[in-house]
Amino acid sequence: MGLNVTPVREISPDTLLDRANALISTYKTASNPELIQQLPQAAAELGDLCPPPDPATGLHVLRGLNADDSGLGATPSSWSDASPTRTAEWDVVMLLLASAMGRPFGWEGQQDGRLVHDIVPSRGHEHEQTGASSTVTLAAHNEDAFHHRRAHLMLLGCLRNPDQVATSAASVRHADLDDADVEALSAPVLPILPDDAYDKARHSPLEPPRVPTLWHGEDGLCLRFDPAYTPLEQAGADYRAAYGRLCRELDRVKVGVRLEPGDVLVIDNDAVVHGREPFRARYDGTDRWLKRVNVRLPDRDRPSAEAAEHGYGQQPIDPYEEG
Repeated sequence: MGLNVTPVREISPDTLLDRANALISTYKTASNPELIQQLPQAAAELGDLCPPPDPATGLHVLRGLNADDSGLGATPSSWSDASPTRTAEWDVVMLLLASAMGRPFGWEGQQDGRLVHDIVPSRGHEHEQTGASSTVTLAAHNEDAFHHRRAHLMLLGCLRNPDQVATSAASVRHADLDDADVEALSAPVLPILPDDAYDKARHSPLEPPRVPTLWHGEDGLCLRFDPAYTPLEQAGADYRAAYGRLCRELDRVKVGVRLEPGDVLVIDNDAVVHGREPFRARYDGTDRWLKRVNVRLPDRDRPSAEAAEHGYGQQPIDPYEEG
């Protein structure tokens, strides 16, 4: 896995931090609905702060911010223990960056519908295929691939990473796939089931929809991929072989990004899959701590058939959606 070859964009943090702190001074926390309604205008006034990733790479690291370790306090033992005020500045910074690119949103069934998620290792979840795991490799996947309203972009902001744990990323546009494999994987053969972070959706009685793994978007080849939650045993041998070749190609072209405190990794969730190498959590307040924001791009299209999907009853929380 190649390390630290991801494009880096240096940003000047002063204006961004000034705007974030002005919002916090008025509204106190990033979850205040009035603050959230101010984000689009506040982000617009920051100018071309953070354009989406280049389609050719599908990801970049924003660098220039600083996460002061001494002021963070202990890494929370789970997302539910994270203080809404202790990292308010970072939460608002993440939302401003997200709003500069599109529309941040949350999920009804994840982290109490918050727009900014805390990604920390949690006891009892070490072996899951979720962000709360640690001792297993988090397999390459698109974020919330089971759902038709999944993010177009995902932001991962690093507050703490003392063990230099690498986030892996691989673009399908770098994979060497022949036409026959692309055609096979463009057919809606298998469903993608909800992951362990969505307990209610996992127990949905609704029939799982079959979805294509690959499709052609406006900027190039796209994918919808989460092998840990895809029942491959239900497919024929030819499809499984093509899927296996895709997995190997994504593994071949993946890069590792060892985020430093203050770095923000921006990922195109339609073109790039991401994962994480395993690590040993200490649960002593010093473990890896990331912030995550999902972003929707209102003008980006996906296959029209996705509009008919039920999403296993899981609803996104879009504070800017009318009705």
